[in-house]
Parts: sequence; C-alpha cells; structure tokens
Amino acid sequence: MKKEEQGRSLFGISLSDKPVWQQFLICSSGFFFGYLANGVCEEYVYNRLSFSYGWYFTFVQGWVYIVLILLQGFTPKQMVNSWLSYWKLSAVLMGSNGLTKGSLAYLNYPAQIMFKSTKVLPVMVMGAFIPGLRRKYPAHDYVSALLLVAGLIFFTLADAQTSPKFSSIGVFMVSGALLMDAFLGNLQEAIFTMNPETTQMEMLFCSTLVGMPFLIPPMLVTGEFFEAWASCSQHLYVYGVLIFEAMATFVGQVSVLSLIAIFGAATTTMVTTARKAVTLLLSYLIFTKPLTEQHVTGLLLMSMGILMKLLPENNKPPPKKPAYTDENSTQLEIEIEEEEKKPLV
Repeated sequence: MKKEEQGRSLFGISLSDKPVWQQFLICSSGFFFGYLANGVCEEYVYNRLSFSYGWYFTFVQGWVYIVLILLQGFTPKQMVNSWLSYWKLSAVLMGSNGLTKGSLAYLNYPAQIMFKSTKVLPVMVMGAFIPGLRRKYPAHDYVSALLLVAGLIFFTLADAQTSPKFSSIGVFMVSGALLMDAFLGNLQEAIFTMNPETTQMEMLFCSTLVGMPFLIPPMLVTGEFFEAWASCSQHLYVYGVLIFEAMATFVGQVSVLSLIAIFGAATTTMVTTARKAVTLLLSYLIFTKPLTEQHVTGLLLMSMGILMKLLPENNKPPPKKPAYTDENSTQLEIEIEEEEKKPLV
C-alpha cells in the first residue's frame, strides 16, 4: 500500500482519489479550522478568565475525544495494533498537552508560541533516529524550517513587548513540552509507516485512552484536580468553552494525523508552525493589539519558508521499497533476482 493511501479519507471525504495538492489542502484546512478555534479558546480561558489548569483541561479534552470517536462508530475491535504499541506515544502526547496548556499560567500566549515554534527542527533531527523511519531531509527543507522559525520568533517577540509575562517555571514547562513534541510526530509516523492499515481514529482513540492515566499523578501531586474542579463548578460555562475547544481540536487532530500519514512528521510540523502565525494574527483581530513593522518582517520570513517548502524538488531519487512487504512478495523478489543472475543459454 502506498503511503498516500494511509490517510485515504477524512470525515467521509475521500483523499486517495485526489491529487496530492488537494489532499494537502483538505487536511490543512481541517487542521487550521480546528486549531485556530483552539487558539482563540485557550487565550480566552487562560488570559481573560485567568483559569490555568493545564493537566485538568487536558483530562477533560481527552474524555471529549473518546466520546466523539465512539460516536464516529469506532470500536476497539477495529484496532490493527496492540495496546502496548501506544504507551510511548501516549506518554509524550499527554505530557506535551499538559505542559503546553499549563505553561500559559506563567507565560503570555505569544511567548509560549515562540518556544513551541522551534519544534520543527528537533522533529526533523529526531526523525533520523526513530526506528522504522531513519529519515533524511534535503538541505532546502532545513532552510525552509529555519525561515519559518525565525519569522515566527520575530513575530512573537514583537507581540511579547505589548503584553510581557515571563517566568522561568513557564520556560521549563514549555521546554519539556518541546522535547516531547520532538518524539510525538515521529512516533505517530512510525506507527503509520510500520502498519499502513492504522486509521486516524485508532491512533487518536488509543493514544488518548492509554494516555489518560499519565495525567492523574501530576493532577494529584500539584492539587490541581480539586482546585480546578471547585473553580469550574462555580463557573460552569467554562466547561462549555472546553467542550467546544475539544470538539474543534478533535477536527484538527484527525486532520493532522492525516497529514502525518500522507506527508510525514516534518512537513506536518511546518504546517503547524505556519498555523501559529495565523493564530496570532487572529488574536490581534479579536483581542485588538497593535501591528508593528517587526510583525510584518516575521510574516514575510514565514511566507518565504512556506514558499520554499512548496517548490517542486528536482532530481528526486527513486522511491525506496516499502519496509512492510509481506513474506510472499519478499520470496518472489528473491526468485526473480536469482532468475536474473542465471547465464543466458
């Protein structure tokens, strides 16, 4: 099965019969919609309402995911991978989400985005070491990634000057999330690559359900569970915002898994990096902030990085044989090679 077929449908929209650019556009559109809504909700809850319970909010989001996936008709009987194969992925997924959301209690939203924007580079580096991937990227991919990161840093530094909020605790938390992100996309891609029959729903369901227990210790140790429960009980509308955010993020998560399955972790990370800039722009439109020349410089650098990534590659090497051939096909290849080696009579 070709790699493009791994994400062959997205919420009922067939992808396998469409050209690559349309697959990219559909998946990216779903991702942008989900995470733009997520960004607005996060800034509203953390900055405007001053609710900063990252582990608890991730826990609530996880249960919304599970309900939505079950409503989509998925059942554990449809799994093609073992539960054990998801434990590493689940640990880094929940750790990344909890630390990212929790860091907003100590960093302003632009500062957090600035740190997270750099994850495209460690994702590309880590892809060379994950079993089942061993990826190598051309030089222009690294240049594109550097332009994206530099542009977003320019943009977020300009924004940080208008609403400074900085803490070493927040830096530690977002750095931990960044480290886990370096593994996250590559582990997801490795599962898709080693078992092409893996669906987005299975990936999200299993990684969420297996990951939920990892959230309990930090919630209990920090006392966040009881504090968040008491605060949210007094402001029940917060649950409405969280559920809406989780539903939007669910669309984004399934879309991003399709991107990973079809285009790989590094390309997906570039898309997510570009999304962060659009989220900040939307933040300016909704929450009314000044736009400076430094913001425009950042946008230009990011645009250059995106355009460089979209340029067609010349002298592309022939594709390697897939690592997931079955025993019969492997035996057939051996027999063909032996026949070719026989001298002509």
